[in-house]
Amino acid sequence: LQYGIVLDAGSSHTAMFVYKWPADKENDTGVVNEHSMCDVEGPGISSYISNPPAAGTSLEQCLNQALSDVPKEKHMDTPLYLGATAGMRLLNIADPQASDAVLRAVAATLKTYPFDFRGAKILSGEEEGVFGWVTTNYLLENFIKRGWLGEWIQPQKKTLGAMDFGGASTQITFETRDTIENARNEVMLKLYGQAYKVYTHSFLCYGRDQVLKRLLSKLLQAERYQATVPHPCWPTGYNKSLSLSSIYDSPCTEKERPSLGLNTTITLVGTGNGNLCMLHVSKLFNFTTCSFSHCSFDGVFQPKVSGNFIAFSAFFYTVDFIQTVMGRPVHLPSDLKDAAESICATRWSELLQKAPKLEKRLPDYCAVSMFVYLLTTKGYNFNDHSFPNIAFQKKAGETSIGWALGYMLNLTNMIPAEKPSSHKSMLYNSWVILILLFVAITLTSLVTAVCLLRHSKSSTI
Repeated sequence: LQYGIVLDAGSSHTAMFVYKWPADKENDTGVVNEHSMCDVEGPGISSYISNPPAAGTSLEQCLNQALSDVPKEKHMDTPLYLGATAGMRLLNIADPQASDAVLRAVAATLKTYPFDFRGAKILSGEEEGVFGWVTTNYLLENFIKRGWLGEWIQPQKKTLGAMDFGGASTQITFETRDTIENARNEVMLKLYGQAYKVYTHSFLCYGRDQVLKRLLSKLLQAERYQATVPHPCWPTGYNKSLSLSSIYDSPCTEKERPSLGLNTTITLVGTGNGNLCMLHVSKLFNFTTCSFSHCSFDGVFQPKVSGNFIAFSAFFYTVDFIQTVMGRPVHLPSDLKDAAESICATRWSELLQKAPKLEKRLPDYCAVSMFVYLLTTKGYNFNDHSFPNIAFQKKAGETSIGWALGYMLNLTNMIPAEKPSSHKSMLYNSWVILILLFVAITLTSLVTAVCLLRHSKSSTI
C-alpha cells in the first residue's frame, strides 16, 4: 500500500485525512480510500495571528497519530500536504504578513515529521470548488471504471455537481454545456482522456461562521446599536452578550464597523420569529444586480443548474439536524423552509432537550437553515423539479467528501489526462482468460465424460 496525508486547514478548524491505495494500481480509479482522519483540537490556523508558532503546535496531536496510522517503513515515501481555505484567504486580505507568518510556522512544524512534506499553501476558492467536484466524481467512479474483464470503461453516467458550505465560504461546481459568460468561472479539465467543461464559483464571506457574523451586524445596524437588541433567528428563551470586537474582527464585516468602541458589549435576546429571520437573512444577498444573462446573486454569472448534486460540509450537517433532531423530511424546497420556520419557533429549552450535545451550535440552526433555503432556491435557483436531485451527504462510501482527496490526486498526478492504456490491465486480463479457459476445458471434459458414459451404457444394453 501507498499512503498520502492532507491537512484541510479550514476557517473554523483543521482536519487531517490519511489516504491509502494499492501501489500497483496508482492510476486506477476508485482505489484510493480514506484510511483514517483526525480533527485538530482548537480553532483554524487563521486564528493564531498573535502567536503563529501555536498554529504549528496545534497540529502535532494529529500528526503524531499519522506516525502510527502510516507504517514506519512508508513514512519517507508518504506525501504530506496542507491546504488552507477561506479563513486564510480572509487573513491574507486583512494582513498578508500575518498570513505568511502563520503558513511559515505551520510549514516549520510539518518539516519536523518524517513524511515527504510537499508544501503548505492557500487554495483559491475556485481550486477548492473544483477539487471537491473531482473528489465526488472520483469516488463515485463517474470518470472511469474497470470492467469485469479488466478493461477500462467510460461510464455512461453524468458527473455530479458539488456544493460545499464551509466556515467562511461556499462553493458550487458542476459540469455544463451552456456558455460560461465569465471566463473566471470556467475550468476545462481533461481526466482519463475525457474533456470536462466545469462551472465553479466560490463566495467568500458566505460560509456559516461569516454569515452569522454578517447577520449580527445587520441586526445591530437595524437597531442602531442599542444596549439590548432582539434577535429573530435565535430561539425564545436564549440570550447572549457579545462585544462588538467579536463581530467586526473580520474583513466580511469591517465595512459596517460602527464608530462605537469595539469593547462595547451588546445583549441580544432571542425572539424566535421565522418570518423576520428570513427577512434579515435575505439582506445578506444581492439578488437584483446582474450584468450577465443570468446570475445567482451578488452579480455573479451562473448557468442553469443541471443534473444531480452532492451537498456536503455544513449543508449536510444542517439538513441532518432537520431530519434527525427535528424529525422532518427534506425533499422539496418547501420542506426546508417549513423546517427552518419550525426550528425558529421552537423555544430554547425544548431545543436543548432535543439535542443537548449540540448546545454550542444550537441557537444558530434557525438562521443557518434559512440561509441554506435562500442560497439553494433564490441563489442557485433550485426549484421543485431540481431540488430533489441534491443528495446531502457527508461521505461517499467510507471516504469523506471534500476538496482534500481531489487535491492530493491532482498533486500526485494520480488522475492522468489520457485514458490509461490497455496494457495496465493485461495481467488481470490474463488471469481472466486463464480462468475462462479452465472453465471451458472443465465443461468440455464433463460433457465428454457424460457422452462416453451414455455411449458405454447403450453398448452394454
